[in-house]
Amino acid sequence: MKESYWAYFLLILGIVIVLVMLLIQRLTTTTEEDFYLGREVLEASMIDAVDYGTYRTTGKVIMSEQKFVEVFIRRFADSVSNNKTYELSFYDIYEDPPKATVRIRTSSGVTEVGSENFDVKLDTTLNGILETIYGVEKAE
Repeated sequence: MKESYWAYFLLILGIVIVLVMLLIQRLTTTTEEDFYLGREVLEASMIDAVDYGTYRTTGKVIMSEQKFVEVFIRRFADSVSNNKTYELSFYDIYEDPPKATVRIRTSSGVTEVGSENFDVKLDTTLNGILETIYGVEKAE
């Protein structure tokens, strides 16, 4: 009979530990995940937004602002999970030379512990400049 109480105790302890780990995971969000995801999406979106017609005629790399924002939001939405809330803010979008600054605000939602509410929000700011070593040389 004594051994069965230990088994019940270990089972309840395991359930409590799993619940605490799920609570901690929901409370914390990682900036590392947001940074690497944002960096990859920022680079791919800038490359997708390049105006290749202007590049072929003048050799200058020019990015379309509207296309960059559209592609960034689409790619980012395809890559994130549904258990967090994301807010994207775009700053300093220049078309020539291509530069963009994006702030990703991540919120894991409100969690109640006792009588207190916790709402953890983390900001990740990314700056990107698209450079190239290629250009169109003028024939003399």
